Amino acid sequence: MSTDEGVSRIKVKFLIEGLGEVEGELVRFLAPRTIDTIVRKLPMEGRAAIWKEEVYFEVPLKMGEEKAKPTVEEGTIAFWPMGSALCVFYGKSQPYSPVSILGKITSNLDLFKQVKSGSTIKVVLAST
Repeated sequence: MSTDEGVSRIKVKFLIEGLGEVEGELVRFLAPRTIDTIVRKLPMEGRAAIWKEEVYFEVPLKMGEEKAKPTVEEGTIAFWPMGSALCVFYGKSQPYSPVSILGKITSNLDLFKQVKSGSTIKVVLAST
């Protein structure tokens, strides 16, 4: 383990109303400006919206694209600049428009399949 691993990988938790918590990790080099800004604003909370196999929620963050990609893998955590939203891709669907990839879900990804539109999702730093 390198000494900067704590800085380059930031563990977060998604607390999903009525369902439980999901763990994830933000990988700083993927989008350093976006991730730094998000981490400074945590905890953040929003109401879930669902699009195909993706759950997203608006956050108080206005940023442009950073190394944005039009495709993602299952389990990806991303920021969608067009909608000022954090997104979690729990299935095979792809983003509506390019997203800045932030990291990935590390446990309980399946909980996102049960999220109902309008549920509250809160993102917090995971205590180590």
